[in-house]
Amino acid sequence: MNAFLTDNSWTLFLDRDGVINHEQKDGYINTWEDFTFYEGAKEALKIFAARFKYIIIVTNQRGVGRGITKLENLHIVHQTMTKEVTAAGGRIDEIYFCTDVDVNSANRKPNTGMALQAKNNFTDIDFSKSVMVGNNFSDMEFGRSIGAKTFFLTTTNAGVTASDGRIDAVYPSLIDFAKSL
Repeated sequence: MNAFLTDNSWTLFLDRDGVINHEQKDGYINTWEDFTFYEGAKEALKIFAARFKYIIIVTNQRGVGRGITKLENLHIVHQTMTKEVTAAGGRIDEIYFCTDVDVNSANRKPNTGMALQAKNNFTDIDFSKSVMVGNNFSDMEFGRSIGAKTFFLTTTNAGVTASDGRIDAVYPSLIDFAKSL
């Protein structure tokens, strides 16, 4: 189904909460103890490691900006998540996060600041050969804004269909998307 991925020069942009791990209902992932991988997420990241040149996490983390999540704890979550993904044979090349509360922040999705940071650090990223996977419409708008293919996961928003012009395809989970490659 995803025959557009003809070589490993593509970049994968992934949202974090609701994609790799369960979201905290009406709250934030404040510590590693709050973090739970979705079933199959580590396996999916292993599949992606063989298919994509870069695997980039782009995540809004407003809880830090609101003073609810400690920045140090966010770093621990990301370090531990990356360590577990690596131990399972997967890879995360970089994690970009936006702690800004202001929805107009250049770095807050759906705005493209985190993609531009990634392009600055990995200069051979070609946005037209990129994929964005997320569970919110802001992820899809982010992907569309950079010219990426967009894939919506219904992990937290059941009933969304690919009939929405911001979405190329819909999958129930990250592992289902990975197995479609």
